Amino acid sequence: MGLSSLATIAALSVIVFAVLTWIWSVVNWIWLKPKKLERCLRQQGFQGNPYSIFFADMKQNRNVFMEAKSKPINLGDDTVPRIFPHGLQTVQKYGKNSFTWLGPIPRVTLMDPDQIKEILIKIYDFQKPTSNPLVKILATGLASYEGQKWARHRKIINPAFNLEKLKIMLSTFYESTMDMIGTWEGMISADSSCELDVWPYLQNFTCDVISRTAFGSSYEEGRRIFELLKELAELTIKVIQFVYIPGWRFLPTNTNKKMKEIDREIRSSLKNIINKREKARKAGEPNNEDLLGILLESNHKEIKDHDNRKEVGMTIHDVIEECKLFYFAGQETTSVLLVWTMVLLSRYPYWQVRAREEVLQVFEDRKPDFDGLSHLKIVTMILYEVLRLYPPVIVLNRSVQEETKLGKLTLPSGVQISFPVLLVHHSHELWGDDAKEFNPERFSEGILKATKGQVSFFPFGWGPRICIGQNFALLEAKMALALILQRFSFELSPSYTHAPTTVITLQPQHGAHIILRKL
Repeated sequence: MGLSSLATIAALSVIVFAVLTWIWSVVNWIWLKPKKLERCLRQQGFQGNPYSIFFADMKQNRNVFMEAKSKPINLGDDTVPRIFPHGLQTVQKYGKNSFTWLGPIPRVTLMDPDQIKEILIKIYDFQKPTSNPLVKILATGLASYEGQKWARHRKIINPAFNLEKLKIMLSTFYESTMDMIGTWEGMISADSSCELDVWPYLQNFTCDVISRTAFGSSYEEGRRIFELLKELAELTIKVIQFVYIPGWRFLPTNTNKKMKEIDREIRSSLKNIINKREKARKAGEPNNEDLLGILLESNHKEIKDHDNRKEVGMTIHDVIEECKLFYFAGQETTSVLLVWTMVLLSRYPYWQVRAREEVLQVFEDRKPDFDGLSHLKIVTMILYEVLRLYPPVIVLNRSVQEETKLGKLTLPSGVQISFPVLLVHHSHELWGDDAKEFNPERFSEGILKATKGQVSFFPFGWGPRICIGQNFALLEAKMALALILQRFSFELSPSYTHAPTTVITLQPQHGAHIILRKL
């Protein structure tokens, strides 16, 4: 046999080996590993649908969600079946220790407060799952980083959200709220009332706030970025409703092309704003007291404190990702909190009256200040109860990177963990017989007393990774609500349709039609 024949046989052997290796990896990915994980979970008492290679759970979940979303509910109805139908059905069918299938990945549902606490404390053992690469286009930043990168970014960003910086931002909260209120007052008719959908106004208000607090004098550019992010979020929703196929993001589909086009424009705009700031800093101009200015200053200080080693700080790319996260998380969280607060205070006028009396007692008709807002006990109780019933994010997920003990459980590598925030917040076992009802009184002695010291209330997450912007969001919401209560009473319009649904965050599908009355 000649050398050329031997070479051919060798080449064919390599090809055959490569093909067999690829086939084995595919078979392992789509069948052998999922079945092994399923056996391990069932041996420990977990129950769920049998694994199906054709993604039956995901298809079923999507169908159930679309069915629930297709029709509104009555105001007095339980909201959970509409908001989280597939999660509720799984728990009802298989119990609290259940699992569903995210393609070939089993996702375990855990609702026990002690287990939730342990997982949220052990941030290095239980990390956030790897996102669909197309979803990462929307926002990454601090919320999705792990390990040393997360710790480094958290340290650099912390100064932007300390108490003194929030006090400075209070005037921006006030100005943006008054702009919105001025628009509403201009719509008031001769009988001192008007009917409007407050949802888009609240979205514009929180967009204005985050634009001004994040970018200061560049806020007009910031508003354009927000509009692009909003469009990107809508496209992202379409993407995450389907199974992610490796390499799919490289295909020139219309959605992929549009998402990348929007992302390029966002990055270009943010880079221009950041470069202007860097240029101004090098020219010796004073630092802007906005989130971007504080972030850049903190970043430079961190690098300087480590002998100018740039690897300890953030790159331009990192800063851009954090700015996108400022926008998305900062705007979404407060707007949904405010819209559900106005809906619930419309439905429960007793609590609206109590909140207004407190605001007028503390401020009369004066501009709210930080100390006064900090002492609004009834308003705070109301906001907590709204967050309990309508948490902005209804599910938190974590992944298991290697076999890990959790109490008596042994969770194998490759499993994901899901905390259904909505189900925990609505649990009769944890919150009593009135768990489904709006009762701010349960928070009259604070969160610790209301939860009996358990991790059963976590609208902003919990533990070391608790949302860095929660105080920002709550202070902004208090300012807006106080100013609205000073000037208006409000009730639900007959045209209001109750249809809470998840679009990244928990939103009113058909808006929030309310009748405002000038006081």
